[in-house]
Amino acid sequence: MSRSLPGSLCIGTLAAIVERAGLTEVVGPDGGPFRTLRSPMSPEPVGRVRVFSGEAVAKVVYVGLAVPAIGLDSHMVFAFAPADVAVPHFTLDSVQGQGSYAFHLDLIPRADLATHLTYVDWAHTPLTDTFDEVSARPGLSKAAIGPRQFAMMSPWMLVHRADEDAFAGIGDAVGEYLDHWFGLLGAGVPAEVAADLADTDLAARDHRNRANIFSPDVDKVWAQVERLLGPDAMEDVRAQLLDNKIVSEVPA
Repeated sequence: MSRSLPGSLCIGTLAAIVERAGLTEVVGPDGGPFRTLRSPMSPEPVGRVRVFSGEAVAKVVYVGLAVPAIGLDSHMVFAFAPADVAVPHFTLDSVQGQGSYAFHLDLIPRADLATHLTYVDWAHTPLTDTFDEVSARPGLSKAAIGPRQFAMMSPWMLVHRADEDAFAGIGDAVGEYLDHWFGLLGAGVPAEVAADLADTDLAARDHRNRANIFSPDVDKVWAQVERLLGPDAMEDVRAQLLDNKIVSEVPA
């Protein structure tokens, strides 16, 4: 079965992360995906959650939802560094909905950027040329996310709606963000960056930052997921993203 453009982009990126980081998939009780997602809208499964674990990359969560009846084809991957390591988290979201394409691509900061310029110049500044070049491409327009949600991410986040040609060409930018991220992981945190972040409790900040990023109060997509899957399944998906533990059951 052929994959859609959003599916090919995201699942191909997931496969690259799994291979380069040497991750192990956490399977469900039947040996398949960690979660199979179902909806009252369809007798067939509408999606799946795949979870992977490792060391330098502590956890990867992929969520795919496809409901042709409502024109939805959504794929996202979050790759999380360990909570106490300053390397940003990688994220890619690729979507086709109601005939249009959209994506976001970012390295999620692990510290307050305004007060940690050494960290900024290590983690994000090298992405500037790619960010500027992609932002100027024809066929892209800024996606509408509010400043409150934007505050959880980095200024280097590429978040756009796209026509088909522009979307089909975004893979090179994904590769450049991914290569830079793996470069950070592979080289380790330089001493001057660690010194710059001496005032930051990385694990505590990560806990609070992820609670905000994946809060239904911040990101209205969770309301759409709840309408599609129901509240319990929505909370189960969200729980996989809040920290690097493998959450088998969500407390009632």
